[in-house]
Amino acid sequence: MDQKQLEMIFGKYFAWMAKPGTWVISFMEGTQNLFLLEGAEKALLIDTGYAIGNLRAFVEKLTQKPILVVNTHFHPDHSGGNGEWEEVMVSEDYAYDAPSVLTTMGDLNALPYPDYRKILLKDGDEIDLGERIIKVYKARNAHCRSHLYFLDTRERIFFMGDEMDSWQVLLYENSKDPELEKIEDLDQILRNYRSNLELAKSLNPEYDWLVGNHNGFLFDKSYIDDFLGMIDGVYSGETTICERLDHPYIDHDPRASELCRIRYRKASAFVRKHLLEKIYGKGTGRN
Repeated sequence: MDQKQLEMIFGKYFAWMAKPGTWVISFMEGTQNLFLLEGAEKALLIDTGYAIGNLRAFVEKLTQKPILVVNTHFHPDHSGGNGEWEEVMVSEDYAYDAPSVLTTMGDLNALPYPDYRKILLKDGDEIDLGERIIKVYKARNAHCRSHLYFLDTRERIFFMGDEMDSWQVLLYENSKDPELEKIEDLDQILRNYRSNLELAKSLNPEYDWLVGNHNGFLFDKSYIDDFLGMIDGVYSGETTICERLDHPYIDHDPRASELCRIRYRKASAFVRKHLLEKIYGKGTGRN
C-alpha cells in the first residue's frame, strides 16, 4: 500500500458534533472513531490514531480550547499519533502493550514529539475539563492490559474503547510481546472481560450513551448483556463458533488461521481456537 492509499484510509479524518461540545472524529473508512470533549476550560481528545495525516491540525480546527490527550489503550490505532503532542495521558500499564505501537502504519520518529511525556493514569483518577469531569476506570486484562474506560459525568457518556463493538471484540493476546503470548489464558481473559462488563453494568444509572471506538457510535445497553451471554455460552457450550473471520484487515494478519469468531445475539469476539477448545462446554465460567 503506497503512502497516498495509507493516508486515504488511515489519515483522512472527518468529524461531526454529536451534541454541543462533543465531537466524533472518524477515519479508517468510517470504522474507527476518536472523540473530542470540550469543557469550560479545556478539551480532551480520546485516542490519536495511526500517526498518519495531521490529526493535531484537524482537531485544532474543531476547538479553540487547550487540548489534553488521553488513550483508551496502548495499541497502534489508538496511540500511534501520540507524538503529535508534547504529553499524553496513558494507563499506568501502557508498557505491556508498547511493542504493538511499533507496528503502527505511520512513522513514529517523524512526529514532532517522538519522546512525548507520558502521564500515567490509574483507576479512580479524574480529568477536569472545567465543569465537565471525566472519571477513569482501569479495565482488567481482556482486550489488552492497558485499557481504560472513561465516564463523562456531565454528558452521561461511558467510553469503553475496544471492549464494546458491533462487529467484534478482540479477546486474544495482541501486545506483540511473544513472551506474553506464550502465557495467554483465554479462561482468565473471559473472566476478566466478565468483570469489566459487570463494572459497565453497575455504572448503568450514571450514563445514557454507551460508546465504543470501532464499527458504530452509540450502543444500546443490551449489548452488555449479550456479551455476558456470549461468555456464559463458551462455558456451557452454547456460543456459536465460526471458522470464517469475515474481517477485511484481520483476515490478512499472519495469525488469522489461529483465530475463530464466537457469537451470541448481537455480541461477537475473536479468540484463539486452540485456547477455546480447552474450555468450551466445560462449565465453571462463573466461579
